[in-house]
Amino acid sequence: MQPILEVRELSKFYGKGCPACLDNTGAKSNTNICPDCGTVVAMQRVSFDLYPGEILGIMGESGSGKSTLVKCLYFDQAPTDGKAIFYDSRDKDKAQNVFQLNAAQQRWLRNHRFGMVYHNPHAGLNFQVSAGGNIAERLLMSDMLNYRKIRDRARNLLERTEVLPERMDELPSNFSGGMQQRVQIARALATEPPLLFLDEVTTGLDLSVQAKILDLILEIQQQLKVAMIVVTHDLGVIRLLASRTLVMKYGQVVEAGLTDRVLEDPQHAYTQQLVASAL
Repeated sequence: MQPILEVRELSKFYGKGCPACLDNTGAKSNTNICPDCGTVVAMQRVSFDLYPGEILGIMGESGSGKSTLVKCLYFDQAPTDGKAIFYDSRDKDKAQNVFQLNAAQQRWLRNHRFGMVYHNPHAGLNFQVSAGGNIAERLLMSDMLNYRKIRDRARNLLERTEVLPERMDELPSNFSGGMQQRVQIARALATEPPLLFLDEVTTGLDLSVQAKILDLILEIQQQLKVAMIVVTHDLGVIRLLASRTLVMKYGQVVEAGLTDRVLEDPQHAYTQQLVASAL
């Protein structure tokens, strides 16, 4: 099967960098700060494939580079090196190295073919407009201009994510954290993207709310066959959602494989530590 996304040797530096950066940072060095030049190596030489309809988990503690990875793929940040090849399901013969596209082409992909749900709803929603208005903003980017069609689409998306349609004209600030995440998910799905990025979407929510959000994500994946990259430090989220998992430490992937294998028989000492701490 052809992947929907191929990521190769992706790296992100904060600082000027030097020839010793990659050798002096990472899991073996137990730091992501280069001792020679002070550059923060947030991510180094990350490679993986993501397949259509698959949920890939990326797990690690704060500072592991997992959020940097999805922010680079969603064009919130520019990587220092590496490539990401996107195979659009609407044009399977067209493969694009997304980091070689110009800014307008990247915006088009971001607005039409990718979706993001952030840990902090303030990063993913416009709190100055209604829940329905947030979805309308994304639909307008995709050239849907008919007011009635936009309202109907927004209502249907909110219903799918279990937000009462009569609340579609309320501001996101009137909603609970869990409801704000549902509106974010509805907004991300507005253009029917084949690829979603989910960055710590359940962190800070009550356990009962977390469970409902996770059930919603699984339902969406099963019904729409959307490929997803799920970033989290929560092993329970990884176990429930992801078929395959990458474990990151200090910007490096230290272990990768089927989620059941990674969690039940971890090979790397860091993964063993993560699993043991969750028991």
